[in-house]
Amino acid sequence: MAETTRPRGVYAAIMKPLTRDFEVDLPLLVAHGRWLLANGCDGLAPLGTTGEANSLSVDQRLRVIDGMASAGLPMGRMIVGTGSCALADTVELARAALAAGCPNVLVIPPFYYKSPSDAGLHAFYAAMIDRVKDRRLRVYLYHFPQMSTVPITPALIEMLRASHGPEVIAGLKDSSGDWNNTKALIERFPGFDVFSGSEHFLAQNLAAGGPGCISATTNVTAPVARAVMAAGAGPQAEKLQEGLSELRLTIQAFPLIAALKHIKAELSGEPAWARLLPPLVPLDAGQAATLMTRLRAARDFARLQETMRLAA
Repeated sequence: MAETTRPRGVYAAIMKPLTRDFEVDLPLLVAHGRWLLANGCDGLAPLGTTGEANSLSVDQRLRVIDGMASAGLPMGRMIVGTGSCALADTVELARAALAAGCPNVLVIPPFYYKSPSDAGLHAFYAAMIDRVKDRRLRVYLYHFPQMSTVPITPALIEMLRASHGPEVIAGLKDSSGDWNNTKALIERFPGFDVFSGSEHFLAQNLAAGGPGCISATTNVTAPVARAVMAAGAGPQAEKLQEGLSELRLTIQAFPLIAALKHIKAELSGEPAWARLLPPLVPLDAGQAATLMTRLRAARDFARLQETMRLAA
């Protein structure tokens, strides 16, 4: 088992480069993971929404886990997305993450059947934990109601922590975009690590006693997010957060995954970053041009570009 620490700080919901055959380009993915860890990220969250994981087969997801581990990436600094509508698939992926050295799993609720009860969701998570049957397992619930349509409620968190303990039910990623929800969960559940799903809320999360962010856009904004983390509290942190938020809000005004992949492809010159798995499609020419114009006008873009050591 790789050495692990309790997840804290800036995590990137790492996106996946794709070959022409829609397979994950593992060497390019590993290189991107290394760059993120060297340039601002405390850890990585592979196989989530930004990684198009629900458009990948279980076998493809298993190959990503094995490929990252085999390449020597620090699996103890990851939170691996293992959620699926199928209980058996969720169990298989969680076991694979543990075998690769990562006890931390990010589990979106099963989302095909709409409006499930908290009792039904508790049964799903409980069955997953009981079948994985490994004391090392640390579960991070994934609250993304805009995408899954299935919210993680405070009542469900209470049920799971009561049945399986606060050590196993370790935290939550709040991708709702509602800071008040994040803040309420941090206050209600001491010791339960509630990550913001956007670095737009990074300074607020830290000030409220939260652990940090797990964000899609830190695939490109990680160096600026690191500066916010390093600044702590006070006017300097607030000023840095303004620049970080400007970058995030500029990018999220466009289809997010397509925008991120376009930025990465534009700056790196690597076409594998521009590919998306259907039904997602790339930005059209007008969207792409507008995105890059707005991004280059952002206060911290030049600094970000310099840190990335890439030429636009």
